[in-house]
Amino acid sequence: MIQIIDYGMGNLRSVQKAFESLGVDAHICSSPKALADAEKIVLPGVGAFRDAINELRSKGFVEPLREYAASNRPFLGICLGLQLLFDVSYEDGEYEGLGIVPGNVVRFDSEPGLKIPHMGWNQLDIVHPNPLLADVAPGSHVYFVHSYHVVPNEEDVVATRTSYGEQSFVSMIARGNLFATQFHPEKSQRVGLNMLAAFAGLNGR
Repeated sequence: MIQIIDYGMGNLRSVQKAFESLGVDAHICSSPKALADAEKIVLPGVGAFRDAINELRSKGFVEPLREYAASNRPFLGICLGLQLLFDVSYEDGEYEGLGIVPGNVVRFDSEPGLKIPHMGWNQLDIVHPNPLLADVAPGSHVYFVHSYHVVPNEEDVVATRTSYGEQSFVSMIARGNLFATQFHPEKSQRVGLNMLAAFAGLNGR
């Protein structure tokens, strides 16, 4: 079963409904202890990085999430759930993240005529294929809502990039059984559902 982490800042029901539409059982999980026996987890998130990491700490999720990620069981981060995996975010200050993936979270650079947040449909440029992209064609469009993006220290974790204005940002990472997207697969119609189906089909332990 897939456990969707509930720490008070996620679009949980929309993610759960997307899995249900695929015939996949997904449970909303509010107990850090449940991660020890979980086969697959999803870390969603919307809102501010500072509030999200504070909620994860206050609810006791930080160490269980780190331990789970180290076990190489399937892990999917979505939107803010991607950013939380990194060392530091510079959203309205400087805040320590989970430190699971080396790198930082930064704001888009200002450009004439460029709207921030980046909101709406944009395309994926596949850099390094992975199992979640097996049924995703290069140039496929997915749905974004964000003002900040991740900058990994290691290029080999970069799965896809996306262009916005003159900037190319990392829109998906993958390392072993750890996957995370800046876009919302649950809002990305068939392309996103194909990714979620591929995630659901991964081997657990």
